[in-house]
Amino acid sequence: MSAAPVKAPESGTTGVFGKGRAAIAARTLRTDRWWVPPAATVLGLGAFVIYATIRSFVRTAYWVDSYHYLTPFYSPCLSASCVSGSSHFGQWFGHLPMWIPLGFLVLPFLLLFRLTCYYYRKAYYRSVWMSPPACAVAEPHAKYTGETRLPLIIQNAHRYFFYVAVIISVINTIDAVDSFHAPGGFGLGLGTIIITANALLLWAYTLSCHSCRHISGGRLKHFSKHPVRYRFWTQVSKLNTRHMQLAWTTLGTLTLTDFYVMLVSSGAINDPRIIG
Repeated sequence: MSAAPVKAPESGTTGVFGKGRAAIAARTLRTDRWWVPPAATVLGLGAFVIYATIRSFVRTAYWVDSYHYLTPFYSPCLSASCVSGSSHFGQWFGHLPMWIPLGFLVLPFLLLFRLTCYYYRKAYYRSVWMSPPACAVAEPHAKYTGETRLPLIIQNAHRYFFYVAVIISVINTIDAVDSFHAPGGFGLGLGTIIITANALLLWAYTLSCHSCRHISGGRLKHFSKHPVRYRFWTQVSKLNTRHMQLAWTTLGTLTLTDFYVMLVSSGAINDPRIIG
């Protein structure tokens, strides 16, 4: 017996044939606490944005000269406004007005890399824009145009922000190497461990990016003819399964690294030294 033909939904509803949003009359069809994950995402992202914004503009306690600890929020510090010793790559710019953060050269690219990240899109689309907030939950938006118009069309530039993020990861690595410093030469302290761990995790987050996975092997038709790229693609694919965890972990390590450098630089605590 042949199956009955599938009837197309009426205009204004979703489905294979529809063009509108989900036609849910009730506010929600869920009985669980579906709002907890979106609310937690808003609180987590909001807390980081507020903290990072304040620290980026405060211009104090970001460099520890004795041990060469530099917070990632100020790296690279390329203006004459930077304190002595913190400009590892020179002072290309003069004194900056107070409304421009000292890390102004990389902060916009880091922000755009995170904002256009596939995981973060999912996170703030669902939690901040409520589009959609959850399965079987009505949303306030009457239509959906996708990432085809401004401002969301900028999401398609994610891979280019990835290239800049790789350069920034190299800079963070140089900062980590420089943190193995003491007044007498080589040194190792708790700050060194924190800064180095943060740099390694930032590499893991950057390389776990979906764009990195596509760049490493997405266009290959025959993996057997490209064994090196296939091996790299395989490792990136393993990292990619942890992209969400790495996205949140690096927000935490960035905050921890900056906060620790601030405490040591301000004299609030002493850096426990293992060597030097």
